Amino acid sequence: MMKSRDLSELTLLAAIWGSSFLFMRWAAPEFGAVPTAALRVAGASLFLLPLLAWRAGRGPALAELREHWRALLLVGLLNSALPFAMFAYAALSINAGFSSILNATTPMWGAIVAWVWLGQRLDGSRLLGLALGFGGVLLLAWDKASFKPGGSGFAILACLAATLSYGLAAASTKKFLSGCSPLAVATGSQLGATLLLAVPAALLLPATAAPSGRGWLSIVLLALLCTGVAYILYFRLIRNIGPAQAISVTFLIPVFALLWGWFFLDETVDVAMALSCVVVLLGTALATGALTLPAGLRRLRDSA
Repeated sequence: MMKSRDLSELTLLAAIWGSSFLFMRWAAPEFGAVPTAALRVAGASLFLLPLLAWRAGRGPALAELREHWRALLLVGLLNSALPFAMFAYAALSINAGFSSILNATTPMWGAIVAWVWLGQRLDGSRLLGLALGFGGVLLLAWDKASFKPGGSGFAILACLAATLSYGLAAASTKKFLSGCSPLAVATGSQLGATLLLAVPAALLLPATAAPSGRGWLSIVLLALLCTGVAYILYFRLIRNIGPAQAISVTFLIPVFALLWGWFFLDETVDVAMALSCVVVLLGTALATGALTLPAGLRRLRDSA
């Protein structure tokens, strides 16, 4: 059973990660999507490296970076460089709550990737969950996915590409880095993402006025709070309550993202968005096994 401290940390992590969509809405228009992602991972690297170096005095933490550098570079690409850039791009045209609901599809992509790549079985409940989850995405995006100039179609695709990338990253971490310490994975992947984004970010810096104080504050909070501190909380939760319960943070993130968007950005939540959110979260819960069908429904399904 989850202890009260673990539940508090899970809620805090959801609040932190929910705020990342707010900070991207403030930072991306001033810095550009790719530079926002690059500054985020670079700042997180500067935060995590001293922690890893301190821990190296008690174990082979730094040696793990050298030993697993190829896998860490891959995970850095899939878990940070690509999705952070994609979500920052989406923040230029869709609101924080919308992005966070699409982000909730991450465990569904993880289940699909684990099924295709790692051979993990999907039972009927999980397949139903996948269908429900993606049905919720269609409901959410049906009247918004315009690919005309000014439309949000490409932003929606960017969010879904980001969540697929997260799913691939989870499978890659399990396959190639299961013997590597969580702090080494977090630090090494952020360093890898920084290297991968450095040149594109330099080429794509917007030729506009200097970013505002709010823009810089958003970058700092994205790097230190939403990436550095969040990783430490997340990996500690995995250690204390296990990955299956730790991933339940996904269900809370849209709640906080919608709250922060309403409070700081005056974003509204209409009935369609609320209904889509419920369908996506229900589908995600079934797809990940966090929720199962009642026995009666399972028997009805199996007899069909």
